[in-house]
Amino acid sequence: MNDWVLGTVSVAAALAVSAGLALAGGDTGVRLNGVSVFLVCGVFAFLVQWLMFIHAWVKKTEHFFDLTGSLTYITVVIAAVVLSSNFSAGALTIALVILVWALRLGPFLYSRVKQAGEDRRFRSIKQSFPVFFMTWTLQGTWVFITAGCALAAISSGRSIAVDGWFVGGLLLWAFGFAVEVIADRQKTAFRAVAENQGRFITTGLWAWSRHPNYFGEIVLWCGIAVMAYPALAGWQFVTLISPVWVVILLTFISGIRMLEARAERAWGEDPAFRAYKKNTPALMLWPPKGTSGGA
Repeated sequence: MNDWVLGTVSVAAALAVSAGLALAGGDTGVRLNGVSVFLVCGVFAFLVQWLMFIHAWVKKTEHFFDLTGSLTYITVVIAAVVLSSNFSAGALTIALVILVWALRLGPFLYSRVKQAGEDRRFRSIKQSFPVFFMTWTLQGTWVFITAGCALAAISSGRSIAVDGWFVGGLLLWAFGFAVEVIADRQKTAFRAVAENQGRFITTGLWAWSRHPNYFGEIVLWCGIAVMAYPALAGWQFVTLISPVWVVILLTFISGIRMLEARAERAWGEDPAFRAYKKNTPALMLWPPKGTSGGA
């Protein structure tokens, strides 16, 4: 397919999906001059992406892509709180956990790309204007859908009670966040050892899952959805697709699918890797079936 056709169709589809989500998420929510705060947050999600894309295209760099994703989360969450004037403990807590997650993950991914010198996913993408622009636009959609239920709850105009349900969601978020952080730190420490270059990790949480960081991310967004649920009404319940979307994104679109293919190319003929893959779940944290080979 021609790059311009691919880019145009993909951008149109992304904007159409986001528009549909904006209509659902803004249902019964706070409005400013007749426009839902939820919709305004969606507009901000794309504006941040497109402004940063200008710099990325001029410099032909993808270094700030992941960092921009985190900046977008921060922007839309703060906008939701301020524009809806929802400063209740529940709303501020939901906003806070997203800010903590974004402020940790964005700089971490940015430093990893800077250290590597590039993000290999973008080698060919950044050479094509329509495909590169499409990628940044899709990130705006990704942010809007992922944060959707949180933004809908905050901008709903309803009080978010800090009750047992809310605390349960918060604990779920805390568990997922801890798993993601620990897994990232374990892999970073593993790669920092010279003799581990070109080898795969099978220690720590990585002995229980081949992608524990993604497991943690899915769990933390499920926790946010649990916290947001009581404040939703009407069509806003559509935004609960958020954790489902995270699962689809990390398992079937990018994430695991791409990394597993890369691992197969690198270690597919290695008996130790075959044993590790056979005995260790791809996503879920679960005791391995047997003792894996060395990393």
